[in-house]
Amino acid sequence: MMEKAKVYFTTFKTSYTENIPQKLQRLIRTAGIGQIDFSDKYAAVKIHFGELGNLAFLRPNYAKAVVDVVKELGGKAFLTDCNTLYVGSRKNALDHMDTAYENGFTPLSTGCHVMIADGLKGTDEALVPVDGEYVTEAKIGRALMDADIVISLTHFKGHEATGFGGTLKNIGMGGGSRAGKMEMHSQGKPNVNQKHCIGCGMCTRVCAHDGISVADKKAFIDHEKCVGCGRCVGVCPKDAVRPAFDASNDVLNYKIAEYTKAVCQGRPCFHISIVCDVSPNCDCHAENDIPIIPNVGMFASFDPVALDMACVDACNRQPVIGGSVIGSQEHAEDHDHFHAAHPDTNWRSCVEHAQKIGLGTMEYELIEI
Repeated sequence: MMEKAKVYFTTFKTSYTENIPQKLQRLIRTAGIGQIDFSDKYAAVKIHFGELGNLAFLRPNYAKAVVDVVKELGGKAFLTDCNTLYVGSRKNALDHMDTAYENGFTPLSTGCHVMIADGLKGTDEALVPVDGEYVTEAKIGRALMDADIVISLTHFKGHEATGFGGTLKNIGMGGGSRAGKMEMHSQGKPNVNQKHCIGCGMCTRVCAHDGISVADKKAFIDHEKCVGCGRCVGVCPKDAVRPAFDASNDVLNYKIAEYTKAVCQGRPCFHISIVCDVSPNCDCHAENDIPIIPNVGMFASFDPVALDMACVDACNRQPVIGGSVIGSQEHAEDHDHFHAAHPDTNWRSCVEHAQKIGLGTMEYELIEI
């Protein structure tokens, strides 16, 4: 039986001598971040910058606290995320960086630069071999793969497709290029929305399989030739090329776990989860509903699977906030708040698969500081 992983935890309770950012720094030092050799090494701090209009994302102060520790240890830190597959304020690097800056993630406030890992249009990717059941070659944002060390800084919250959004989701889905995100979401191939297509031919130029043609100023995808790489999704200036979101939620979670393995394998990784403002949906929404539970605290571990389990267990021990999306619902017998918020999801499929493929263990020892 695998040895229990150590997960370190602290509440948001403060004193006159220690504020929350200082307490976060004490947490990650106690959890062993100093065991990693950061000397002159590039450290990617994988974070979600929040969609414009959403206010549930992590404050930049948390990022600065982590970055300052990395710099003290001799590392070269940068904040990073990959572009989104859907239309929004983070679908290309320029919009994405504008959003990050507007939400407060500037070099002046965090002490480091922002880099969008998969480039201008979400097509700058590294093809990473992974011995998975569903993924053989993950498409990861190149800057994330170029880093020597990966630190995940996660806002733990609900999610409409995966049940909750935790460390595995932050790294696996967040680390995928636009084509990688399509691979996780879809088992099919993209289509062209003829109404929005302007026939510019950008998609034909990036297709390596001669699978796209333009006639009468409209693009068409030949699914016999298409291999589903998703590069056409990334380059379309009008978002007319759309993926087929047809993967089951369980398969989506399996692929997220395997993408996380692709990002983490072969280099030092350290993981932090902040459990506050636990909104029912992802920070990718341009709005956020009120939290479903009270704020819990801050967690850190070298094991991403144990970290997600510790966070979900801690959340499920909390009372439901009245007036939230689950505040008026009949509660499940097992008091699973995330399943109550999204009954069609199964968050366990992700952590169980992650354990199966050797990413970590669901068994943990919680150490409170």
